[in-house]
Amino acid sequence: MTDVLRINGLNICVHTGNSKQKVVENLTLSIKRGETLALVGESGSGKSMTANAVMGLLPPALYIDGGEILFGGEDMVPWPEKRKRHIRGNQIGYVMQDYQGSFTPFIRIGKQCIETLRSHRKISTQEATKLILQWFDRVGLPAERTFHSYPFQLSGGQRQRASLACTMMLEPDLLIADEVTTALDVLTGERVMNLMSFLQSQSGCAMLLITHDLRLALKRAATVAVMKAGSIVEMGSADLIRSQARHPYTKQLLAARPSLTEMDIANEKEPQAVGSEADTA
Repeated sequence: MTDVLRINGLNICVHTGNSKQKVVENLTLSIKRGETLALVGESGSGKSMTANAVMGLLPPALYIDGGEILFGGEDMVPWPEKRKRHIRGNQIGYVMQDYQGSFTPFIRIGKQCIETLRSHRKISTQEATKLILQWFDRVGLPAERTFHSYPFQLSGGQRQRASLACTMMLEPDLLIADEVTTALDVLTGERVMNLMSFLQSQSGCAMLLITHDLRLALKRAATVAVMKAGSIVEMGSADLIRSQARHPYTKQLLAARPSLTEMDIANEKEPQAVGSEADTA
């Protein structure tokens, strides 16, 4: 099976006066269709920066200084901005940490989703509305009410579900989920993650899961890459990282996890899919 995403020897630098400093160094990873890879590390380790490089959204002060980002077998690094913009959303979906920033606050949710959908698909407003309502229902939201609501009228979990629906309705080949549960309470975050796993199982997309939570990574990902100070220090299957971690930093993260019951350990290995229950989370 070919890789949806392969990153080879990626270096990201920042200018510091007359010199440059590497903030991501020699990063290599790959994700196949239907697989989830979790990139785990503390704040400032370079996780989100890596995701931004894949999206072609690095801040002006940062730049790629070597390496490849292969999407569908083609290196995206030298692509012009116009081509990268076409890929974003259309083939690479992104769900961000800040659910409050997912939508413009003074425009109704439905109108924003229509604009997103029609910017990538040649369909009428009526067709877009029908598809959006179907997707809101699919992610367990009260479809009509969500469609006509302003973002502030929805809870955090509802906004994150709406954001996920707006992303997945474009059927991306790769979904980047960047700390999507950090701003949510534990129960709501678990529901959102269950929903993402369920939608991924139906669509077969690859997922890059960005998180600081090793327990979440071990539960949700087939492969875990541990990142520290801009480099991947250890990578392997979730089972291998859980039982035979080698790097001291990985061992520290494992030791810092809350103690688990036998049921918790079983749940770590078997994420539960969810249907489309319409709750208020």
